[in-house]
Amino acid sequence: MPPVPPSRPTRGPQSYRPEPGSIPTQPGVYRFRDPKGRVIYVGKAKNLRARLSSYFQDIGNLHARTATMVTTAASVEWTVVKTEVEALQLEYSWIKEFDPRFNVKYRDDKSYPWLAVTVGEEFPRVMVGRGAKRKGTRYFGPYSHAWAIRETVDLLLRVFPMRSCSNGVFKRSSQIGRPCLLGYIDKCSAPCVGNVTAEEHRAIVDDFCDFMAGQTTAFVRRIEKEMYAASDALDFEKAARLRDDLGALHKALEKQAVVLGDGTDADVIALAEDPLEVAVQIFYVRGGRIRGQRGWVADRVDEGDTAKLVDDFLLQLYAGAGPDEIPREILVPALPPDHATYEQLLSDLRGSKVAIRIPQRGDKKALQETVAQNAGQALALHKTRRASDLTTRNRALEEIQEALGLDEVPLRIECYDVSNLQGTEVVASMVVFEDGLPRKGEYRRFVIRGVDGQNDVASMDEVITRRFRRLLDEQATSTEKITENGPMLVDPETGRPRKFAYAPGLVVVDGGPPQVAAAQRALEELGVVDIPVCGLAKRLEEVWLPGQEDPVILPRSSEGLYLLQRVRDEAHRFAITHHRSRRSKSMVESVLDDVPGLGEVRRKTLLKHFGSLKKLREASADDIAVVPGIGPRTAGAIKDAVAHASGKTGVSVNTATGEIEES
Repeated sequence: MPPVPPSRPTRGPQSYRPEPGSIPTQPGVYRFRDPKGRVIYVGKAKNLRARLSSYFQDIGNLHARTATMVTTAASVEWTVVKTEVEALQLEYSWIKEFDPRFNVKYRDDKSYPWLAVTVGEEFPRVMVGRGAKRKGTRYFGPYSHAWAIRETVDLLLRVFPMRSCSNGVFKRSSQIGRPCLLGYIDKCSAPCVGNVTAEEHRAIVDDFCDFMAGQTTAFVRRIEKEMYAASDALDFEKAARLRDDLGALHKALEKQAVVLGDGTDADVIALAEDPLEVAVQIFYVRGGRIRGQRGWVADRVDEGDTAKLVDDFLLQLYAGAGPDEIPREILVPALPPDHATYEQLLSDLRGSKVAIRIPQRGDKKALQETVAQNAGQALALHKTRRASDLTTRNRALEEIQEALGLDEVPLRIECYDVSNLQGTEVVASMVVFEDGLPRKGEYRRFVIRGVDGQNDVASMDEVITRRFRRLLDEQATSTEKITENGPMLVDPETGRPRKFAYAPGLVVVDGGPPQVAAAQRALEELGVVDIPVCGLAKRLEEVWLPGQEDPVILPRSSEGLYLLQRVRDEAHRFAITHHRSRRSKSMVESVLDDVPGLGEVRRKTLLKHFGSLKKLREASADDIAVVPGIGPRTAGAIKDAVAHASGKTGVSVNTATGEIEES
């Protein structure tokens, strides 16, 4: 159907919302367009009316990225199809055609090398290729590095002496009647000069392709049998040559790790994600061996969970693939919502059954865990490289300054987070980033004592008040000292730097308008009016400023948003670590309350000696008796109390960490 034009000049999804009842209830694919007619998002649905209606609700109920998409759009159109498989195919073709900015793009910017065999030629050759695939060529891979393929091919040409030269070299050797160097060293059967016929060379090529496809056991056994037969016939020269061929095969196989049973044909997929990005890793297993690996990091553009990310990934990776590129089995971390439809589509493309599943046990599950570790490391490395780049950090700070309307670039950013467990053990953290990098030596922990219950607003007020009262006190009692790095505030008595005496260029709190208002109010009550405050809401990644009804929405690709997220996440991690430490210590004390003859002093001595409940649980009664003031009888009572802690009402022991947790 034609695009639905805006009915009112007011921008927003209501301005172009289709008339009620005009959207069909059949399966289909829809497109959102911006005012210039460019397609900005493509999606599919089992029920077009139900899916599209979800976009035209109160903006406040939408995810931030979805809200940005529907407010950027100026029209929506759809196409009805008969089946969900047709919807998948049409969605893929539209994404490929229009490259919509709001669709997650599971395409990296690398061109991975393939091992290609030109089976369509009279004398097929093996080569390393990149880019688009061509008809009449059989591909293996992709691989991470071209040199790895060349080393493997160089080894295998000894056993399968097929052609590997270019067309120009092949033609020239045919004209002069003399093979190239590979022909002389027995790494090519030299079909160019008629040493073998086209049929004989084709048989060599077929054996090579079968070996690369995973049918390795038969070749190894055949060569072993021929080697022993030559030895028995006293043809030691042939036996030695076959021995060397066998060694080449084993060496080639060592380069491809055996992970699953021979003949297993699967792609193993894993994701590592955060609110802004998702790292993808895929291992190609053919014939039970890892034949190739790919990995990249993509921007995340919607609020979908892991299943939705897998849905997008499968569509873009396989929907346009050829039969040889689709494996019999696809192992994923979460099943897409319409996995049965995907199985039907991929089975049709492959020409045989394709299964999509989550591995539950055994070697396949272990392999997927390995792939997931690679994805996590790739995401961490990506973040590290992104954070360590000076130009990127400068751009991030400038974007924050511009978005928040700051007078200066916030070279020092302090972020505060509050953590509690049902109103108990309330703690807070302060982390410091200078020039976009963490300064862990200046992190601080706070124990909140003046607040009862789960009152994050009051807790934020207290921690901001304490920190900046300390700032004012230290500034008033410090003297300035000129150093090589510039002026420094020091203690006049000791001459040591006063780290708390430096005011931040920006205060960030973990939370929304209530926490921001509390932090601003605490600063104003202390008379601090020149330090800007903002909050970063975790759910929608919105930046809130004091006294403003609407948040600041930074672009999803903004380096400024990425830096604020890192600061917020680091504050949260630091607060949680402090909270768990205090909770573990308090639980230790509560477990030891009922031990006869163990008073407060000896409990603290015991806790100081072992440091954690995990170490205390692992200690024997003799180890406990070594602690000053603890005798053998008391040590035995302590051991029994800790051993039975998991049976207490409301208390459980985390076997993974050794910590006691409330149930």
